[in-house]
Amino acid sequence: MSHDHGDVSTQVSEACPISEVLDHVAGKWSIGILVAAAHGPIRFTELERAVSGISRRMLTLNLRKLERDGLLVRTVHPTVPPKVEYSLTPMARELHSYLTGLVDWADRYRGAITRARAAYDGAAGPV
Repeated sequence: MSHDHGDVSTQVSEACPISEVLDHVAGKWSIGILVAAAHGPIRFTELERAVSGISRRMLTLNLRKLERDGLLVRTVHPTVPPKVEYSLTPMARELHSYLTGLVDWADRYRGAITRARAAYDGAAGPV
C-alpha cells in the first residue's frame, strides 16, 4: 500500500527558506549575540566581551546579518565619538524565549547524550 506524501520536490523547496532562517539564527555566533543583547541595548565592545571567542570581523558580519534579518536594531547616537547600540526586535525577543528553552533542554540532557554516545561507540567497536 502506497502512502501519498505529496510532491517531494515541493516539500524540499518549501523547507529551503526555513533551513536558511535556522542557519542564520542558530549559527555558532548568532545565538551568543542574541542572548547577550536580550538584556537591553548593548554596545559593540560589550558584545565582543560577552561572546567568548568571537573576532571583531565575525562579530561585525553577524551583527549585519542579524540586522538584515530584522532581529537586531542598530541605533547610532549623535555623540562624539558616535555611540552605537544594538537591541533585539520584538521578533528576536520571541526567538530568545525559544533559544532559552533549547539551552535549558541541552543543559538538562547533556549527561544523557554523553552516556548514549559512549554506549553507542562502545557497542560499535573499533572502526
